[in-house]
Amino acid sequence: MARIGQCTTSVDPVVDRMRGLRSAWHPADGVAVFNRVYLTVTEEIGRAVTAGAFADRRAAATLDVRFAERYLTVVDAYAAGRPLPACWRPLFHYRRHPGVRPLQFALAGINAHIGHDLALAVVDACRALDCAPRELEDEFDQVGDLLVLLEERIREELMPGPDLLEVADPLTHLLGCWSLERAREGAWLTARSLWQLRGLPDLAEEFTERLDRSVGLVGRMLLTPLARA
Repeated sequence: MARIGQCTTSVDPVVDRMRGLRSAWHPADGVAVFNRVYLTVTEEIGRAVTAGAFADRRAAATLDVRFAERYLTVVDAYAAGRPLPACWRPLFHYRRHPGVRPLQFALAGINAHIGHDLALAVVDACRALDCAPRELEDEFDQVGDLLVLLEERIREELMPGPDLLEVADPLTHLLGCWSLERAREGAWLTARSLWQLRGLPDLAEEFTERLDRSVGLVGRMLLTPLARA
């Protein structure tokens, strides 16, 4: 996809793109499930940027747009038949599998996007803004707090009932294997590490490839087909 200018103060272009995908895909499609919950959060971040909730509006919008562009670039690559990052392959491969539940699709997308893309988006934003990660930490934390809405949205829309999952349900065990908070913490550490490695491109590339593969393995686990509850 064509990238928006180096810096921006609006997330509207990526929101519009995700709305278009929502209209184009069947709601039961696994990627559409993730797109729907991610769109909700991106719209919320856009409203926060417009309302002046961030001390540095340009930094917050640039970080969020760079983050969303990572996902949208994968969508474009899939449509064009190009290879996908390992972290995204499980979701796109299993997107129509009848044994995978909507909650699993959403978690697999969040795993790929936060576990892999968020750190790279921080580095992208730092380059665009000509700053170091430490200068984006407040915006990272605020955007991360809004990402918690992903979990809330999932619980509202995708949990298989009004109560907590049954202990015997295999989905309960999958849920216990992944944490958004730990993924956020890992993304920040990874971003700082990649920034320190920017003068060592070969090492940075190897580090990123290993991250991609490890996040992909978690995504494959999260998409283990389960018997319907």
